[in-house]
Amino acid sequence: MRLYFRPLLVPTLWLIPLLAILCALGTWQIERLHWKLDLLAKIHTGLTAPPTTLADAWGFGSDVVMSTSDRESEADYKRVKVLGHFLNGQKIFFFTTGSGARPVYHLIVPFVAEHPWTYAEPCNVCVTFPGAPSHRDWRRSPYKQDVTIFVDRGWLPIDLPSSMLATGDLHGTYALAGIIRKPAPPNWFTPPVDKPKRIVHTRDPDVLAKAFGYKNVFPMFLEADATPNPGGWPKGGVTVIDLPNDHLQYAITWFGLAIGLLAVYLTYHASRGRLGWR
Repeated sequence: MRLYFRPLLVPTLWLIPLLAILCALGTWQIERLHWKLDLLAKIHTGLTAPPTTLADAWGFGSDVVMSTSDRESEADYKRVKVLGHFLNGQKIFFFTTGSGARPVYHLIVPFVAEHPWTYAEPCNVCVTFPGAPSHRDWRRSPYKQDVTIFVDRGWLPIDLPSSMLATGDLHGTYALAGIIRKPAPPNWFTPPVDKPKRIVHTRDPDVLAKAFGYKNVFPMFLEADATPNPGGWPKGGVTVIDLPNDHLQYAITWFGLAIGLLAVYLTYHASRGRLGWR
């Protein structure tokens, strides 16, 4: 006995592109799975490593040429520690939802980081943002220009009395520790900034700088750690890792559909006497 197979033209012409598409989608999901696992590992490393300087997190001193976007992705979720002071009279309220989907504010306070670009060696190929030192300005001594960082100090109830809010102010020179984050830009559905009430619906530093007139702003924001604040508010440590990893089940689905399609194709030919043993 030997196997015979006489494929029909029309079913075969349908099978080939559909099978190729399903296999390509499955392969793409496997690639996404590896990318997601690497990203989660990077985030875990950044969150568990000792705090670094803002210069190190941003990549100053590195000889690798990177775009600003790539540097933001590389710095995302890294723990940093910066020295400076808060502009407590310029609070911004980021409207969002907390546990149980209840509405809350995140308290964003501009923080003036003092001499954040201290680094031991000159940088010859650094990619910078407006206001940061270029390679021509790099020196072994601290860079003299300060930079403003928008700090998410934590969440608070939207009806918290202003008197209680003021008790949480941090005054004087302060060593701030937190998680550096890449902002999500606003979209068409993001409500506009309420300038009089200083209420916003995005933490994008570029949007906040333009809305409230800040200069020399760092392009990422900082989420303060869970160190308790005076008076109990705001409550820090708001960093959330919400990265669903469903790529493996998607890959199984696509490859399963490919196998099912092939089984239907072969079964159809067998029922027509065009596939079998003789």
